[in-house]
Amino acid sequence: MSVVIEARTVEFSFGQTPALRGASVAVEAGEILAVMGPSGSGKSTLLHCLAGILVPDAGEILFDGASVHSMTETERSSLRRDRFGFVFQFGQLVPELTAVENVALPLLLSGVHRKQALPKASAWFARLGLDGLEQRRSGELSGGQAQRVALARGLVAEPRVLFADEPTGALDSLTGEQVMDLLVGVAREQGTTVILVTHEARIAAYADREVMVRDGRVNAPDRIAS
Repeated sequence: MSVVIEARTVEFSFGQTPALRGASVAVEAGEILAVMGPSGSGKSTLLHCLAGILVPDAGEILFDGASVHSMTETERSSLRRDRFGFVFQFGQLVPELTAVENVALPLLLSGVHRKQALPKASAWFARLGLDGLEQRRSGELSGGQAQRVALARGLVAEPRVLFADEPTGALDSLTGEQVMDLLVGVAREQGTTVILVTHEARIAAYADREVMVRDGRVNAPDRIAS
């Protein structure tokens, strides 16, 4: 398997406060990686650097061998829009849009015509057990339903890498496991690489591999880099 995305000795600070202190990790194509660590350890900052949301102060982020931090902001925006998918803890659905419009949003932003984007988005509702909820807005969905809509939005454009930051953190245990079953199943089917940030061992257990972030460094052995 080839490495699809990698951090090499990445450093990042918020003002005078270091968040990452030489963090390194490499992720294979199609791998599901769990990034664990206590609150404030730097795990979400590492995810945001890998995703091109934050630009490292030092070190290197590589996607398909190309330097992400050397890209312009426009190029990084295109990368996030066209090659990456995102699922966050609270879903972050757009409240003014219906559920199906939320799922279709990445396609619409990539220039897909509405007549093609909405049917493709609608197909995810049966797939994720959301039949009949297409026209509801976020306030009319349960937490589990909203998170499945967010999952569909993250995967609808068939991204190379899906970044999931505490995707079950706002859900009860049973609903969280249902969401993870769906996430892992679809990722395997599509061959999507998943980078999953979590502090819960039961959620990390869904991954192929776990790494631990402590004090801004990835402490667990990395089988690719070793």
